[in-house]
Amino acid sequence: MILGTGLHNVDGAIRLITSLLIFLVVLVAAWFVTRLVAGYQKGQMSRGNIEIIETCRLSQTKYIQIIRIGGRYLVIGICKDTITMLASYDEAELELKEIESRQETFQEVFQRVKEWNHKKEK
Repeated sequence: MILGTGLHNVDGAIRLITSLLIFLVVLVAAWFVTRLVAGYQKGQMSRGNIEIIETCRLSQTKYIQIIRIGGRYLVIGICKDTITMLASYDEAELELKEIESRQETFQEVFQRVKEWNHKKEK
Protein backbone atom coordinates (compact mmCIF):
# COMPACT_ATOMS: atom_id res chain seq x y z
CA MET A 1 0.00 0.00 0.00
CA ILE A 2 2.81 2.44 0.84
CA LEU A 3 4.55 1.68 -2.46
CA GLY A 4 1.40 2.63 -4.42
CA THR A 5 1.11 5.98 -2.64
CA GLY A 6 4.74 6.84 -3.43
CA LEU A 7 4.24 6.19 -7.14
CA HIS A 8 1.14 8.37 -7.13
CA ASN A 9 3.11 11.30 -5.66
CA VAL A 10 5.91 10.89 -8.22
CA ASP A 11 3.33 10.80 -11.03
CA GLY A 12 1.76 14.04 -9.73
CA ALA A 13 5.16 15.73 -9.51
CA ILE A 14 6.01 14.70 -13.07
CA ARG A 15 2.67 16.07 -14.32
CA LEU A 16 3.28 19.35 -12.47
CA ILE A 17 6.78 19.77 -13.92
CA THR A 18 5.52 18.89 -17.41
CA SER A 19 2.70 21.43 -17.11
CA LEU A 20 5.11 24.13 -15.95
CA LEU A 21 7.50 23.39 -18.84
CA ILE A 22 4.66 23.57 -21.37
CA PHE A 23 3.50 26.86 -19.82
CA LEU A 24 7.01 28.31 -20.05
CA VAL A 25 7.40 27.22 -23.69
CA VAL A 26 4.06 28.85 -24.60
CA LEU A 27 5.01 32.02 -22.70
CA VAL A 28 8.39 32.31 -24.45
CA ALA A 29 6.79 31.61 -27.85
CA ALA A 30 4.18 34.34 -27.23
CA TRP A 31 6.93 36.80 -26.28
CA PHE A 32 8.91 36.05 -29.48
CA VAL A 33 5.82 36.33 -31.69
CA THR A 34 4.87 39.64 -30.05
CA ARG A 35 8.35 41.04 -30.66
CA LEU A 36 8.28 39.82 -34.27
CA VAL A 37 4.87 41.37 -35.01
CA ALA A 38 5.80 44.64 -33.27
CA GLY A 39 9.00 44.91 -35.32
CA TYR A 40 7.11 44.22 -38.53
CA GLN A 41 4.43 46.81 -37.78
CA LYS A 42 7.03 49.41 -36.79
CA GLY A 43 8.84 48.82 -40.07
CA GLN A 44 5.61 49.17 -42.04
CA MET A 45 4.74 52.47 -40.34
CA SER A 46 8.17 54.04 -40.84
CA ARG A 47 8.20 53.45 -44.60
CA GLY A 48 5.01 55.35 -45.34
CA ASN A 49 4.31 58.95 -46.20
CA ILE A 50 2.14 59.47 -43.13
CA GLU A 51 3.68 60.09 -39.71
CA ILE A 52 2.18 61.28 -36.43
CA ILE A 53 4.47 64.03 -35.16
CA GLU A 54 2.74 65.08 -31.94
CA THR A 55 -0.48 64.32 -30.05
CA CYS A 56 -2.20 66.39 -27.39
CA ARG A 57 -5.08 64.85 -25.43
CA LEU A 58 -7.85 67.33 -24.68
CA SER A 59 -10.35 64.99 -23.02
CA GLN A 60 -11.25 61.30 -22.85
CA THR A 61 -12.19 61.09 -26.55
CA LYS A 62 -10.73 64.30 -28.06
CA TYR A 63 -7.22 64.85 -29.39
CA ILE A 64 -5.29 67.33 -31.49
CA GLN A 65 -2.54 65.85 -33.66
CA ILE A 66 0.15 67.21 -35.92
CA ILE A 67 0.73 64.75 -38.74
CA ARG A 68 3.14 64.78 -41.67
CA ILE A 69 1.77 63.72 -45.03
CA GLY A 70 4.51 63.88 -47.64
CA GLY A 71 6.08 67.31 -47.15
CA ARG A 72 3.06 69.01 -45.57
CA TYR A 73 2.15 69.17 -41.90
CA LEU A 74 -1.52 69.08 -40.95
CA VAL A 75 -3.17 69.86 -37.62
CA ILE A 76 -6.22 67.67 -37.13
CA GLY A 77 -8.84 67.41 -34.43
CA ILE A 78 -9.94 63.90 -33.54
CA CYS A 79 -13.23 63.25 -31.75
CA LYS A 80 -15.12 60.05 -31.05
CA ASP A 81 -16.75 59.88 -34.49
CA THR A 82 -15.04 62.59 -36.59
CA ILE A 83 -11.67 63.85 -37.78
CA THR A 84 -11.42 67.51 -38.79
CA MET A 85 -8.50 69.28 -40.47
CA LEU A 86 -7.80 72.44 -38.48
CA ALA A 87 -4.75 73.90 -40.25
CA SER A 88 -1.95 73.17 -42.72
CA TYR A 89 1.69 74.22 -42.29
CA ASP A 90 5.05 73.97 -44.04
CA GLU A 91 7.98 72.49 -42.14
CA ALA A 92 9.58 75.96 -41.84
CA GLU A 93 6.54 77.23 -39.91
CA LEU A 94 6.80 74.61 -37.15
CA GLU A 95 9.25 74.19 -34.29
CA LEU A 96 9.97 70.48 -34.51
CA LYS A 97 11.85 69.04 -31.56
CA GLU A 98 14.13 66.05 -31.94
CA ILE A 99 12.99 63.27 -29.64
CA GLU A 100 15.49 60.70 -28.48
CA SER A 101 14.06 57.36 -29.56
CA ARG A 102 15.81 55.14 -27.05
CA GLN A 103 13.78 52.37 -25.50
CA GLU A 104 14.28 51.96 -21.77
CA THR A 105 15.09 48.55 -20.40
CA PHE A 106 12.88 46.99 -17.76
CA GLN A 107 15.64 47.41 -15.20
CA GLU A 108 15.83 51.19 -15.84
CA VAL A 109 12.06 51.59 -15.55
CA PHE A 110 11.97 49.47 -12.38
CA GLN A 111 14.79 51.51 -10.83
CA ARG A 112 13.00 54.78 -11.66
CA VAL A 113 9.76 53.49 -10.08
CA LYS A 114 11.63 52.35 -6.95
CA GLU A 115 13.24 55.79 -6.59
CA TRP A 116 9.89 57.50 -7.12
CA ASN A 117 8.22 55.30 -4.47
CA HIS A 118 11.10 55.93 -2.07
CA LYS A 119 10.70 59.71 -2.47
CA LYS A 120 6.93 59.38 -2.07
CA GLU A 121 7.28 57.52 1.24
CA LYS A 122 9.43 60.28 2.79
